[in-house]
Amino acid sequence: MTSTTAELEALLMQRSLTDTQLLAAAEAAADFRILPNATVLKIGGQSVIDRGRAAVYPLVDEIVAARKEHKLLIGTGAGTRARHLYSIAAGLNLPAGLLSQLGGSVADQNAAMLGQLLAKHGISAVDGAGLSSVPLFLAEVNAVVFSGMPPYKLWMRPAAEGVIPPYRTDAGCFLVAEQFGCKAMIYVKDENGLYTGNPKTSSNATFIPKISVDEMKAKGLQDSILEFPVLDLLKKARHVREVQVINGLVPSNLTRALAGEHVGTIITAS
Repeated sequence: MTSTTAELEALLMQRSLTDTQLLAAAEAAADFRILPNATVLKIGGQSVIDRGRAAVYPLVDEIVAARKEHKLLIGTGAGTRARHLYSIAAGLNLPAGLLSQLGGSVADQNAAMLGQLLAKHGISAVDGAGLSSVPLFLAEVNAVVFSGMPPYKLWMRPAAEGVIPPYRTDAGCFLVAEQFGCKAMIYVKDENGLYTGNPKTSSNATFIPKISVDEMKAKGLQDSILEFPVLDLLKKARHVREVQVINGLVPSNLTRALAGEHVGTIITAS
């Protein structure tokens, strides 16, 4: 370990940051998981929060009960209001970076609302990308709420086509799980998981309980349940090597998924 660290330090002082030997030494460095006992939940904006109290209140009850045994980082999606903003801003020919800020403002609103619903249970919403207070909240009350939109803002990398920000709340929540070295990533949506088609419009759509990133891309399903960039992030991840997509409108699904049950679709890195 010492020699590897010394080698890496020497290479960093002497080589370009894209040098292949330097990159190999960095890859060989030991991993450190910051929050290895925490689970990240992504609560869908359009699929859950936009449905109002009928969808949100039962999930609040499950979260409050679950935090007795689980440490939860709860990220919020943006949803319908963000889509409306994207439509207006794209029509005005504004750039992806500005659309990213607009979408982030809606995810922030949803985090604030969910945080208020959980406030009487001691669960707070936090601001900002650093999430520096998260360990304290997890140590004290086992849960915290955050806005799922990654804070790229004007630095959002534009998509290959169009101006819709490619890294949105699915990606933001996954990046929190991966960078903190969390043990699990669960997406709470309004479908049982991944299907061969859109189950809302196709009666022939078949449920897929488990699939890999490569299989999803081969079947042309890469943008059917999660934001497209999430698959590439998952493929390259060091800590979070699978995610589960569940139907949060079904009672106890979230509780069962947190307990390690396979209740939706599991998407694996390989």
